Amino acid sequence: MSSEIDILLSKEKVMRRNLAFRAWFYFRNGWSTYFAFIFAAVNTLTVTYFLAIERYPFLNEIFPTFPHYIIIICMIGIPILILIGYVHFKRSSAFRSEADINVESNPYFRRILLNTELMVPFHLKITELLLKLSQNEKLVKSEIEEIKKLQDELEEHMEFKDEKYQRQQVQKSALAKLKGLDGK
Repeated sequence: MSSEIDILLSKEKVMRRNLAFRAWFYFRNGWSTYFAFIFAAVNTLTVTYFLAIERYPFLNEIFPTFPHYIIIICMIGIPILILIGYVHFKRSSAFRSEADINVESNPYFRRILLNTELMVPFHLKITELLLKLSQNEKLVKSEIEEIKKLQDELEEHMEFKDEKYQRQQVQKSALAKLKGLDGK
């Protein structure tokens, strides 16, 4: 059994080994989520005001100064963008499609799904048997066979875990198991 210290040392080794990729991932997320967003917003506001608003007198009456323009656009734009984000996640198929693609392309997500799909029936059966045993009832042969079958499935699942990790192996095996789950 591993102690907390062993787990922390193991995490530290993994982090050191993948430090460059982790840094690259954090950089890309920081750039695309924060820097590029702020830069694009400032750029859009500046360009639209100084190239469009200033040159048209009727628009200049609505937005007399750059700060007025920013305040009015933020008051209108932010709620509209919130609504668009809400529709994207809650009312359209776009987010569902993105989630499907993430599961299809990421072997770790698929592994989590497989683990969950395998463990739920096992836990249900164990709790059913525990309730039966807690009421001093005997287990019948079919229940014992069902537990053995679930144990065999878990052992098969654990053997897969021991294979040397290769992305294609994970994809093929996980996909086959997912297809098997779809058939149930």
